[in-house]
Amino acid sequence: MAATTSAYELPTTETFSEFLQLADYSFVDSLQADPQAVGDGNDHAPRQVFSGHYVLVTPTAIPAPEYIAHSKTLFNELGLSHELALDEQFRRLFSGDLSVVREPMRSVGWATGYALSIYGTEYVQQCPFGTGNGYGDGRAISVFEGLFNGIRWEMQLKGGGPTPYCRGADGRAVLRSSVREFLAQDYMQALGVPTSRSLTLYVSRSEKVRRPWYSHNSRSLDPDILVDNSAAITTRVAPSFLRVGQLELFARRARSNAHPGALKELQMIVKHLIDRNYQHVIDRSLPFSDQVVELAYLFRRRLTSLVANWMRVGYCQGNFNSDNCAAGGFTLDYGPFGFCELFDPRFQPWTGGGDHFSFFNQPVAAEANYQMFWGAIRPLLIDNKGALARLDQVREGFAEAMSQEIENMWAKKLGLISYDSVLMNELLQLMVLSKVDYTIFFRKLSHIPEEPTALKESFYLPISEQIEAQWRGWLQRWLDRIKSCGDLKTTSTAMKRINPKYTWREWLIAPAYMKAEQGDYSLIRELQAVFSNPYDKQSTEVETKFDRKRPKEFFYAGGVSHYSCSS
Repeated sequence: MAATTSAYELPTTETFSEFLQLADYSFVDSLQADPQAVGDGNDHAPRQVFSGHYVLVTPTAIPAPEYIAHSKTLFNELGLSHELALDEQFRRLFSGDLSVVREPMRSVGWATGYALSIYGTEYVQQCPFGTGNGYGDGRAISVFEGLFNGIRWEMQLKGGGPTPYCRGADGRAVLRSSVREFLAQDYMQALGVPTSRSLTLYVSRSEKVRRPWYSHNSRSLDPDILVDNSAAITTRVAPSFLRVGQLELFARRARSNAHPGALKELQMIVKHLIDRNYQHVIDRSLPFSDQVVELAYLFRRRLTSLVANWMRVGYCQGNFNSDNCAAGGFTLDYGPFGFCELFDPRFQPWTGGGDHFSFFNQPVAAEANYQMFWGAIRPLLIDNKGALARLDQVREGFAEAMSQEIENMWAKKLGLISYDSVLMNELLQLMVLSKVDYTIFFRKLSHIPEEPTALKESFYLPISEQIEAQWRGWLQRWLDRIKSCGDLKTTSTAMKRINPKYTWREWLIAPAYMKAEQGDYSLIRELQAVFSNPYDKQSTEVETKFDRKRPKEFFYAGGVSHYSCSS
């Protein structure tokens, strides 16, 4: 029997059978399968995939899956009963056991290939065959596509076992990385940053996978021990999982005439991208060439806005390659990400990332990815000089569009109507000199203080009289600008909607996944609750625990201040 949710007024799907009826497939029905794939999905060994948009593959279920958490927010949006997360068949499905499904849902999933570019340079070295034909979803397997209140969502298992793209790995995700991705997606959604979403998180107590990680109190840059971890599967959800790297793959094949249908496959994947991620903003009655140009413009707008939002909340993607760049313009692949605590424009949590993927370099990394996107769709317009010229013009405007988004973001964080470069540059210098906590500082500033003493709780070290005098002068100039813009109370309220009170602090996340290894999920659920309202003042107990600077012992701590991509 259908009920309704008070928050969204959507009919509630209460049973597993009702859930299966929501299945509706577009990716596998409108695109081409690898002609060498097997229909039953028993395709788990590494191999080259020469053509086709996907490979049919069945996930490998984790044994005896145990419920940890589900996203209450997403369940409400999808109209799913919260009891479903505890349903045995639902749990088996989203821990990789497709034997429980019935029509219209299908008992086989799919994985996709994609290319890799790092900062605008094409790579094939990560492919075991040296060709790029073995690179793609090595442990991410999509198992469901459905319509929920008329909106299409795709559900993908992270850690669902090996695929032809696994490069010899086990296709598993450990509990640690699964907890991080599950919590981060929910948190980013609450922050108002476009993102893939979390559905469920299940763990197996009987299956262990070994990964390099950090010993207790390690100060090592790289992992220094091997750890047996519980295997887990988190289900992530998005309108689609199309990446810039996928478009690149088909463009590379088209340029090299890898097979007779290469250009057609590129055209098909671009049309599908428009259908899945831009159907409500691109007029499908337009000539295809015009749709491609409009796609380029809209993706530019989404990507620049996304990166500005990342910087607004202190997020660093860590590894922003083209294969980690969603063509729909949202955050994808929570691997070596982190949130800036002690302010440093060069903040980079991933030991393999370097400055080029650091906090303040994300706009440049985004432009490199956009360059690869532009190059991938350009072959579709090669016979239309007018459309080609307009496409190139969109590409040439990326840096200016990115700069405008960043400036607008800084203006809003400071409560200003327009950007002030002199004021902003002086502020950034003072933030570095004073060693501020990025989130606490901007939240304190949102109260519109008149004296530096109101900001000192955000400083990691005492400041000199000289720096304090600089702060006093900056605050006075900033206040003059604020007062000329309008009412102080209204401005303060607006700033608090932009500058979160609670941020992701890795030293508070680590205990959650470590306790989860012992079967205690209380910290995960506590973090879920805090992260669901990151802009709001919460209880004194929550504020005392979560609204504080990083303790000294967690600086330079392996697995907390920095970590490898091992997951």
